[in-house]
Amino acid sequence: MQAAIDEAERTGDWADVISSYIGAAREGSSGEAFYLTHAYVHALEANDPRAPDLKTRLIALGAERS
Repeated sequence: MQAAIDEAERTGDWADVISSYIGAAREGSSGEAFYLTHAYVHALEANDPRAPDLKTRLIALGAERS
């Protein structure tokens, strides 16, 4: 999964970067909050419409406050 994230970041396709981090969160439950946090930060920076959902997921994990 890291290779997909690296490639998306290299090309500057931020929608793909966000999707890659979300995918990584699904694959590794121990790193779910880590990957979702990265997806959330990139979504905020890119004004991506997935940002509110990512925040909700982070709150549910106890990794973000409302």
